[in-house]
Amino acid sequence: MTARTVLTVATLTVREAARRRVLLALGVLTLVLLSVSAYGFSRIDATFGGLTSGEARLVASLVLNLVMFGLSLIAALGTAFLAGPTLSGETESGIALAVLARPVRRPAVLLGKWLGLVVFGSGFVAVAGLAQLLVVRVTTGYWPPEPLTGLALLAAQAAVLLTLALLLSTAVSPMASGVVAVGLFGATWIGGVVGAFGEALGNESVTRIGTVSRMLLPTDGLWRGAMNAFQDPTLLVQFQEAFKGHPFLSAAGLTPGYLGWAGLWVAIVLGLAAVSFQRKNL
Repeated sequence: MTARTVLTVATLTVREAARRRVLLALGVLTLVLLSVSAYGFSRIDATFGGLTSGEARLVASLVLNLVMFGLSLIAALGTAFLAGPTLSGETESGIALAVLARPVRRPAVLLGKWLGLVVFGSGFVAVAGLAQLLVVRVTTGYWPPEPLTGLALLAAQAAVLLTLALLLSTAVSPMASGVVAVGLFGATWIGGVVGAFGEALGNESVTRIGTVSRMLLPTDGLWRGAMNAFQDPTLLVQFQEAFKGHPFLSAAGLTPGYLGWAGLWVAIVLGLAAVSFQRKNL
């Protein structure tokens, strides 16, 4: 496996992703989200009436996490439905057979496609996320405490999901791989919400649901780290009891151990995808 082959495949994957209709759909959905959120943020003061600057900042912080979840969902849909056709679509069409007939190793092709999709997904998150933060800044004056950390964790979330979609695409059809990946993304988020409520209620059994789901698929754990980076740090200090178990607030940032697990999870799943692709009949 040569670095040149991997980089070549990655470059071609980015170009191919940019030409797909999925990119147009991502752009339209993002513009709709930015437009709706800009109107909503501009109406915060009029809706709640007579807010102090501190109160307005707290409301903007809370609503920002809600909007950023919408952005993370758009990124999840886009990366999941790009990853499937990128691999299994080429296999079904015969393109992969033509490429792999040459002295190119399958793991190099897979790694190149994964790298290209990660670059594409990270670029989308960076551009769309920064645009959303600027919208909030202009309309409310709020700027999150750790914007770069939050955007990096959203990009990592997209990378985790597209890695899962790549693994699935080595076994099932492109559409099925995208549907299953997004379904697991949603199920993990729900598990995290259930776990947060369990923690607020002091129920260890229910809390364990969220913990286990975040270990099996790190998307929700990374999302909760991003929320903590975007929210005003005084929000939970002032309203800790009132907001316990809130689905769009995170009480603490991510530990280095969990970030290490997320990286190891990606490596393991990517390795499984390479083994599955190596054994796949083209």
